[in-house]
Amino acid sequence: MEIEISSSKHLMYVGEIQQEMYDSAQRRGTGIAKRSIEYLSKKISEGNAVVAAENGEWVGFCYIETWSHGQFVANSGLIVSPKFRQKGTATLIKNKVFQLSRDKYPTAKIFGLTTGLAVMKINSDLGYKPVIYSELTQDDDFWNGCKSCVNYEILMKKERKNCLCTAMLFVPNNNKVNEVGTEQPENKYKNEQESNLSV
Repeated sequence: MEIEISSSKHLMYVGEIQQEMYDSAQRRGTGIAKRSIEYLSKKISEGNAVVAAENGEWVGFCYIETWSHGQFVANSGLIVSPKFRQKGTATLIKNKVFQLSRDKYPTAKIFGLTTGLAVMKINSDLGYKPVIYSELTQDDDFWNGCKSCVNYEILMKKERKNCLCTAMLFVPNNNKVNEVGTEQPENKYKNEQESNLSV
């Protein structure tokens, strides 16, 4: 399996990626914000995503987005093809997109919202901590991205102070203890259910 920073050669997978995001949200009945083909294509073309593939078959995906003039970076849309779940794929993709975020935006805080236990464990291993929503970007465009989530009404009723997703935040520091190295991480969660992936 190859896990690469995205480029135009990966655009052939965009339809499958979008469909699996939609299907996963339907199965779970909880929030994965919908993203258009155009939006996902732009992320892939700009090199702001990570794509995993094996023998020409799409395996997994995750993208990055910046907020508040680059002060915050979100690793979003983590999704793994059902055929490749429960094999540690999500951990490898998340590590790669985390390193891409650190390389492109070394001083930014990296955050995610998720309802998935497997993603919470992966984030925790990378140095993320659970936080209250006020610690995240307050950029309206970010929160508008939640409009397609089934839980958006809950978020708004709570005045964007909390929702069903857990907010997690990585704050860079000078000792770089939490940076991902060049070696492949040990996959402690390969037996975890990876069907509930979203950030």
